[in-house]
Amino acid sequence: STALHLLEKRPGASLVLIEKEHQVGQHQTGHNSGVIHSGIYYAPGSLKAELCRQGCEATKAFCRGHGIVFDVCGKLLVATNDIETERLRALYQRASDNGVDVSWLGETELQERDPNITGTAALLVPATGIVDYGAISRKMAELITRKGGEIILGEAVTAIEETGNGVALSTLSRTLSAGRLIACAGVHSDRLARLAGLEPEVRIVPFKGEYFQLPPDKNQIVRHLIYPVPDPALPFLGIHLTRMIDGSVTVGPNAVLSLAREGYGKFDFKLADMIETFGYAGFWRVVLNNFGSSLTELANSLNRRGYLRACQKYCPGLTLEDLKPYPPGIRAQAVGKDGTLIHDFLFARTERMIHVLNAPSPAATAALPIGARIADQVHQ
Repeated sequence: STALHLLEKRPGASLVLIEKEHQVGQHQTGHNSGVIHSGIYYAPGSLKAELCRQGCEATKAFCRGHGIVFDVCGKLLVATNDIETERLRALYQRASDNGVDVSWLGETELQERDPNITGTAALLVPATGIVDYGAISRKMAELITRKGGEIILGEAVTAIEETGNGVALSTLSRTLSAGRLIACAGVHSDRLARLAGLEPEVRIVPFKGEYFQLPPDKNQIVRHLIYPVPDPALPFLGIHLTRMIDGSVTVGPNAVLSLAREGYGKFDFKLADMIETFGYAGFWRVVLNNFGSSLTELANSLNRRGYLRACQKYCPGLTLEDLKPYPPGIRAQAVGKDGTLIHDFLFARTERMIHVLNAPSPAATAALPIGARIADQVHQ
């Protein structure tokens, strides 16, 4: 998105996009739930809330303009007890503060909207949709090339040096020089910043989001995306039912520590990544601050029955046999030295570089306005 907006701001500019994988969108972009978020959760006035609202509409417009299939199916946030109903009322007010259109549904209205879902109340968020973000990335890559940009695939960055005249960047096979460098490096964002001589105040701690997929005969079990009411004491949103753009339905994700920044297998690990995580004081403070929820997430990862119970709170018709394997995703969570989980976008800047250190959910939804904002800063 940043590369595309730079070329729109400065037609004819010399631009090179470097990607270490052999295709674009192979990590967070290609492993997320495909939701076009509406911006209901985020603190009013925050950059997250602003970019999500803009991104929701921009993503749909991009898809319409380029023939990419998407579906505005709407989302239901479902309360299952009195405590959650009170939290839902607070979210209803937050949605109003954020300018997000929502409707309050009682128990009977909820059953009419989604007969297989039970709860005491719900919020209907009609603007929420689903899409394949990998398809959006591939279309962006095509447009970048068409506008004169060059995309180098399959080459990892090994060195970055900023001088008074520009930035030199090396891979194993070449060295490039440019006037400006923008690093949008996901789970490796802190590493590229350090490679460039910066000392970021955060470290990326990778969390694995594990999903299940329902069997094809359960693809019609929900009409909307079904989300729990988030607990403000917990760092992550919780397990939800997500309609996918291919017609399937997934359940998840949970959030467990990943022992590798790109480890998608159940027991994948990389020693260097483990040493970096376990040697970081901020990680241990996160564990201590969220000890109870960490144990619950780990237990649900090891035992599908706990995972199922979380889903049956609002979808009692699901059974253990319905939870089929599905590829997980890795979330790049920026963590401060004091154990603070960074929930908003975070950038580091020098005279000639911009490093995106944290692009949390809803980063996929917000990708277009994020890219436009970065391009504006470079252009100015």
